[in-house]
Amino acid sequence: MILNLKNIYKDYQQEKLVVPVLKDVSLTVDEGEYVAIMGPSGSGKTTLMNIIGCLDKPTSGEYELAGENVKRMKDRELSDLRLRTIGFVFQSFHLMPRQSAAENVALPLSYAGVRKKERKRRAVQALERVGLGDRVGFKPTQLSGGQKQRVAIARAMVNDPKILLADEPTGALDSKSGEQIMELFSRLNKEGVTIVMITHDPKIAANAKRIVHIIDGEIFEDGEAAD
Repeated sequence: MILNLKNIYKDYQQEKLVVPVLKDVSLTVDEGEYVAIMGPSGSGKTTLMNIIGCLDKPTSGEYELAGENVKRMKDRELSDLRLRTIGFVFQSFHLMPRQSAAENVALPLSYAGVRKKERKRRAVQALERVGLGDRVGFKPTQLSGGQKQRVAIARAMVNDPKILLADEPTGALDSKSGEQIMELFSRLNKEGVTIVMITHDPKIAANAKRIVHIIDGEIFEDGEAAD
């Protein structure tokens, strides 16, 4: 088991009101799984992603990631755990516009203290893995939307994370580019990468091997009734 959420609640304070966002969420993901978390806008899926990604802490409940108790960690320890364990892929790519594809991909390695020569070697290798070996020196402005997302995926994978956490990974792409990204995810999963994907789109969720629905802060597996 790579990820274990147990009885997670998340509330936000709005002036004097307490607004519950996640309600008693329990979810386990095993190594090598490909899971889609699907829900409409306002369902709590972004909050859940932030907790899975150690970007936010639950109000109550337990969270174990790669065997470590997240709740007890200080901010610095959480940063280290994120760097070692999770590769993030966002809808809007988050690439540095003045940096080449290889420099963008190498960024997490520089945070991890990897030497420059090794950073470059691993960045090129990661770009080759996503089919962009011929775009190593290109800037983001010279790349299509699908290619930018491939660079973002290469950056997410360059540290060999335990989990690839993708938030609406095809949201900014045309349908053909979106299909290509989904094919790439399937291939990475076959290579053993654990993928947790957040989406509102049933067609995109259908690419995963397991679908979890989130509705009004509660989760239901496919086949469970959402009473």
